[in-house]
Amino acid sequence: MSGKKILMICGDFAEDYETMVPFQALLAVGHTVHAVCPGKKAGDHIATAIHDFEGDQTYSEKRGHNFGLNASFDEVHVADYDALVIPGGRAPEYLRLNNDVIAAVRHFFDAGKPVAAICHGAQLLAAAGVLKGRTCSAYPACRYDVELGGGTYAEIGIDQAVTDGNLVTAPAWPAHPAWIGQFLTVLGTRISHDVPLASAA
Repeated sequence: MSGKKILMICGDFAEDYETMVPFQALLAVGHTVHAVCPGKKAGDHIATAIHDFEGDQTYSEKRGHNFGLNASFDEVHVADYDALVIPGGRAPEYLRLNNDVIAAVRHFFDAGKPVAAICHGAQLLAAAGVLKGRTCSAYPACRYDVELGGGTYAEIGIDQAVTDGNLVTAPAWPAHPAWIGQFLTVLGTRISHDVPLASAA
């Protein structure tokens, strides 16, 4: 399998795990990932937020790590990319106001390329108008974004993910194993494990 070229659209106060974990995991299996943010360039960073589930009526939020961007949004040509990743957190709420971001998201759907979105990433999908007739998971508070965008909200466990054609979605970072695993399948990534030979008796 040859590695894919993947675009990750980030923004300030994206969720920490939902940004760093897929970025590193996709790199680890041989893909190229360009993390970009409107108004920022390669070498800049975004602030992230840590969202946790601690028994309150909604998630708690704490300041996360700084995440370094390795490409410049203004220099990106979306046609050069094979797939798209949209982290959750606070960023999708304001990224959906950017017409260039909306156009980029629509490109991947128009071209039928793999897209992975998690948590509040569904806000960006809904704003781009790409959810009509689609099944999509998201953080439960984003259910109405999905439904008003014409999609079917997937009621799944917080540690689960759902694939609908080229779209892989999940409710939050506890779903990373399922979400990233299903995205790798859609990408055509195959990972094999060498099984050691049994020692002679």
